[in-house]
Amino acid sequence: MAAPRQAADGGALETRGLERILEALKLLLSPGGSGSSSLQITKHDILLATLKSNLSALEDKLLKDPHWKKLKLLRDEIANKAEWPQNSVDVTWSFTSQTLLLLLCLKETMIHLAADFNPGKPNPRTPEAAPALSPDTLSISQQKTVQSVLQFVVTLGVCPYLMPGVGVPLRYRTEFGAVVQDVILDLFHFQDKLTARQFQRVATTTFITMSREHPQLAAKYLLQPMLAPLHRCLNTAEIPESDVVPGTILVTEEELSRCIEDVFKGQMELGHDPSHHFLFPQVYVVGNEPSTVLVDSLLPVLGVLFSLYCFTKQGVSHIRSLCQEILLWILGKLERKKAIASLKGFAGLDKSVPSLHCLCHFRAATQGGIMITIKEAICDEDEDEALYQKVSSEQCQIEHLGDLLSHCQECGLAGDFFIFCLKELTCVAEEHEAELKTKPFSSKSLLELEQHQTLLVEGQEQKLLVLQLVAVLCERMSEQIFTNITQVVDFVAATLQRACASLAHQTESTVESQTLSMSMGLVAVMLGGAVQLKSSDFAVLKQLLPLLEKVSNTYPDPVIQELAADLRITISTHGAFSTEAVSVAAQSTLNKKDPQGKIEGQQQSSRERSTDVSHSHLTQQQSREKSNETDLKSNAPLIPQEVSEPSTTTNQKSGSITTEQLQEVLLSAYDPQIPTRAAALRTLSCWIEQREAKALEMQEKLLKIFLENLEHEDTFVYLSAIQGIALLSDAYPEKILLGLLTQYDSGKDKHTPETRMKVGEVLMRIVRTLGVMVSKYREPLIHTFLRGARDPDSAHRASSLSNLGELCQRLDFLLGSVVHEVTACLIAVAKTDHEVQVRRAAVHVIVLLLRGLSQKATEVLRDVLKDLYHLLKHVVRLEPDDVAKLHAQLALEELDEIMRNFLFPPQKLEKKIVALP
Repeated sequence: MAAPRQAADGGALETRGLERILEALKLLLSPGGSGSSSLQITKHDILLATLKSNLSALEDKLLKDPHWKKLKLLRDEIANKAEWPQNSVDVTWSFTSQTLLLLLCLKETMIHLAADFNPGKPNPRTPEAAPALSPDTLSISQQKTVQSVLQFVVTLGVCPYLMPGVGVPLRYRTEFGAVVQDVILDLFHFQDKLTARQFQRVATTTFITMSREHPQLAAKYLLQPMLAPLHRCLNTAEIPESDVVPGTILVTEEELSRCIEDVFKGQMELGHDPSHHFLFPQVYVVGNEPSTVLVDSLLPVLGVLFSLYCFTKQGVSHIRSLCQEILLWILGKLERKKAIASLKGFAGLDKSVPSLHCLCHFRAATQGGIMITIKEAICDEDEDEALYQKVSSEQCQIEHLGDLLSHCQECGLAGDFFIFCLKELTCVAEEHEAELKTKPFSSKSLLELEQHQTLLVEGQEQKLLVLQLVAVLCERMSEQIFTNITQVVDFVAATLQRACASLAHQTESTVESQTLSMSMGLVAVMLGGAVQLKSSDFAVLKQLLPLLEKVSNTYPDPVIQELAADLRITISTHGAFSTEAVSVAAQSTLNKKDPQGKIEGQQQSSRERSTDVSHSHLTQQQSREKSNETDLKSNAPLIPQEVSEPSTTTNQKSGSITTEQLQEVLLSAYDPQIPTRAAALRTLSCWIEQREAKALEMQEKLLKIFLENLEHEDTFVYLSAIQGIALLSDAYPEKILLGLLTQYDSGKDKHTPETRMKVGEVLMRIVRTLGVMVSKYREPLIHTFLRGARDPDSAHRASSLSNLGELCQRLDFLLGSVVHEVTACLIAVAKTDHEVQVRRAAVHVIVLLLRGLSQKATEVLRDVLKDLYHLLKHVVRLEPDDVAKLHAQLALEELDEIMRNFLFPPQKLEKKIVALP
């Protein structure tokens, strides 16, 4: 019994020691007063006198009171270990020092009390009794005393010794940005998720405040250091000669990743609008209202950001989405003229826009990121390869630009840029015509001839770029590309302007004639009542009057002349007077809600997609139309008749085509004129889609026609053939699919590699159309692609593996018994194939398998999982290609996550209710 009693006595002594320390702290905080009534005594003097008096009272208590002896010994022991000066003539510092020593005494005492605390076992007979409190627990009054002491320590011992400028408003500081530059930037890089947001909020507030009140300091000390890695590789930057060595790393993986992540710092902490699409830069926007200096700082490096975005689209990278969100945000916040200028730079139409330096290029880094290095020098023998890389790079950039703009349709930027491209087409044509009319070559020197030739080549490159841009935008954009009346009017004006330019240069073509008819038909719809027009809308429409007058006076087609004149009258009278042709066209559009109208609308859209016909055939159609002029005016379609196809896509309902019409289209499918042939193939496809009985009766002949046109070199023709075969296979999958598999599996002696690749595209379209029904044809499809993976042609091998990967996705990765064959083929190809593209494709399929199966991988791939693991380790160690190595590393990470979840499944709290018998 002696030991417990001693322990209890020791605990009581410690508790009394705790109370003595709190009494000492309370003594130091005792309020004082002044015995003098002089008004000259300031509050500061009173404070100093009170602090001095309290310090003296504390020392007297420690020296004279025997109950405070133990506290004095503890204080002296801690004071000997303290690193700060204690003897000072400054009363405030002496006071701070003594309070700090007493706080440390309090800490030591509380630690001992908590360590020695051993509560007894609770009495089960009295469960309502409260548990014993730990002896280091402070009462409410004691807690307030400690809080007051801490406030005195901060006020008297911390604030007076802070660096100059801390706590002072920014408007009163000078070059404070240089002091806090590194500190603020480092606040964005905290790894602890619990504290990162608080620190990022502080950094964000500093950025925004400095950018608003001191934009020059913010740009110099915060924004320029943040964007330095991107500025380093601009084409306007001067790269030191010591760095112009092939392979030199200009921007490391860590620098580039940190730069992009700093610009895009996840969810906004300040003024975030939850309805906003982007969870975007807490640095670059607060409350979705960007600062001018912040936006202007990003403007010079947008070209590098877009090039980086294009590079990330070629593989897998964690910064792809960050680059895309940054580009979309800045394009949406820029003034429309600046946004269009930036897009011109992205497309290569404006060389003055800063872009990536010609010596720099991106490379995949070891940790899954990207770095910027100096390119390898190009030898004279590799000029063709360099030209090919340049052309393919430009093509990829335009396609990626189209993908980017597909997200900018709602804000109207995509429509404005599309209209700009149409206007640019007209300008390029006019400039080219002016170049051809220059003085003859005989009067020029050799230097002038060379300069003239260079200008011609650049002009042709510009025209090709614009044409490619228009083609990509037409393919990527939806029908909602135009968001307001102004954009529609600008589109029509660009079309009319181009038609007038073609007339002036005597270069009018069928395609331009059809486009002109379509655009004027669009104006007729708006004027006919499909859109509720206001007075301001008619003010915009009046911009078309001079162009419509010119078309009505000079265009050779009388139907287009008449329509242009009618539209001009309707616009001039604000719709008060409208001709019958315009009214009927508008009425046909307004009746789309009617089922019959809906069918006609679908047929009309089919006609619009098949507008490329030969001029001779158009003439025949126009002669037939003139003979039935009365019927035309009573049943005028939305778009003038010149746009529709020759008697093949007339306004007829399903099942109403005649044998003569079918034979005419079949003959047109062999026409040497490409527009006529393509239009015929599109018409046959439409009839198959509408299940026209006469067309489906000739399925074998139609398949033969489509397969023969599949070998045509023109893109429009063979793509139309691909569409036709896919639609025919949708109607008769069993009869056609096996034949296509045989054709895809044939060697070079029967079909060219290009034709086999096109057949592969047809097969994948059929797979997408079949949906869940594709499982019925699983084994023949997989075996065909596996045989293709062993083909002598490397392009065919890579294509087969790509098709195999997509097929696995469509099958939901349920491969059945052929899973061993698939994995064995992938392992062999990834290890032994000599072509890097084929090895990349094999590793990519493995990544798709692991990512698609996820936790099911341990069941579906349980027999081959070990082999796949060894393969991926082999690729990471020995594969020379960086892209394949990166894919393998990502697959290993995916596999690691799968196995962790399999071996250590997440704990779940579940309730189970068991019914007892």
